[in-house]
Amino acid sequence: MADRNSRVTVVILGASGDLTQRKLGPAFFNLLDSGALPDLCSFIGVARSDYSDDRFRNYLRKGVGEVKNSSWEAFAARVSYFRGSSTDATAMKIMDAQISARCSEGQADNRVYHLALKPSLYRDTLTALAESGSLDESSGTRRVVIEKPFGTDYKSARELNSLVHSLLSEDQVFRIDHYLGKDTVQNILVFRFANTIFEPVWNRNYIDHVQISALEDLGVEGRGAFYDGAGVLRDMVQSHLMHLMALVAMEPPVSSAADALRNEKSKVLSAVRQIDSKSAIDNSVRGQYEGYLDEPGVEAGSPTATFGAIRLFIDNWRWQGVPFILRSGKALNRKTTEIAIEFQRPPQSLFGVTSDLMPNRLNISIQPDEGVHIRFVNKTPGSGNRLAAESLNFHFPSGVIRDAYERLLLDAIEGDATHFNRDDEIEFSWKIIDPFIESWIERNQPALHKYEVGSSGPPAAEKLLGNGRTWMLTDDI
Repeated sequence: MADRNSRVTVVILGASGDLTQRKLGPAFFNLLDSGALPDLCSFIGVARSDYSDDRFRNYLRKGVGEVKNSSWEAFAARVSYFRGSSTDATAMKIMDAQISARCSEGQADNRVYHLALKPSLYRDTLTALAESGSLDESSGTRRVVIEKPFGTDYKSARELNSLVHSLLSEDQVFRIDHYLGKDTVQNILVFRFANTIFEPVWNRNYIDHVQISALEDLGVEGRGAFYDGAGVLRDMVQSHLMHLMALVAMEPPVSSAADALRNEKSKVLSAVRQIDSKSAIDNSVRGQYEGYLDEPGVEAGSPTATFGAIRLFIDNWRWQGVPFILRSGKALNRKTTEIAIEFQRPPQSLFGVTSDLMPNRLNISIQPDEGVHIRFVNKTPGSGNRLAAESLNFHFPSGVIRDAYERLLLDAIEGDATHFNRDDEIEFSWKIIDPFIESWIERNQPALHKYEVGSSGPPAAEKLLGNGRTWMLTDDI
């Protein structure tokens, strides 16, 4: 599909939804406007809504915003709309025939199907596509982009993978997590493996613990019904944070090929210590912000956690005994996603008590302060050995970060699965998180701590760190 003269049709299933307007439409517009897409690339929106081509184009333009008319017209000319249900094999067969009719004789008919749907529709939609012949690769490639959440637990994820594999080969499947498309996330690999100074200390001998935080200053913002059925573990921890942990902890891949990278991520996730729901209680903290129960769509007395912190251990040679603490929450005092690595203190204090208070720290900021920050100890000028913490900071230049969806959608069109989740990664991550879900939902333990909107979350979360450790964010360096 890398041939710029090949015909590529992107089919957005569930095109009248919020995701299409907010993310997919702007991403495809920007890709086309920047010249990144094949010359014969077109887009079809599929939904049950009573849209015409023009009405669908206007719907997309609201998401794209103000742009030059000439740029918009070039994009709109490639956009059409098909009214029908994605779960109806007859409708999908009609759509399939319409797409095929656009291709000249002998021209490759390559397609990308994007499931911008409720997860409950994935199974029936994939089945309908298969029954209609839309996934047949005899005339060109067929790729399917599947949005998160991929399953709601290990059992459902495995069942969905089984269905997917009965209809598609793994190299046709692109399980998308927009976090993996962020420049700052992909920079983790460059930072680790393009610099020789970090590898010798990137292990249990020098690292005390690792924190991964995804904090939001807003509440559920009108998504109460969805969020109440998901909670923080399913919404953030199982997907985004688990895969950030894998990138931090993985071994160097043998090459930059997609499966070489995903093999190492899978190995890390498979090495995470398996615990039961009883142990999960001792290794987690959950909270709910004040006022959550008043949000529209939230059930009365709901025990859904809007804040969660879990402690994991990776039982392999590199990381044995090093705690990885993952936390996420809503309605907090800041919006940030960061990876914080605290190194061990020197084995002997030569300069007084103050040196014991300042271990070296490395913060990798994913958003919004994209960059890398290193804390080290330095002597202050003057007589005596007075010490102070200093920092080295790198910030990505403003305006150069490409939207994560743009990068990932282009990768899907080109068939590059490097930054998409493989089937085993998904299953391992659910297997890790399931005991926590069971203890939180079925056992209603540990205690659900209430916390104020605009606070740093439940104070009990800091106790989870142990050994007098504290949360580390870039602002603290």
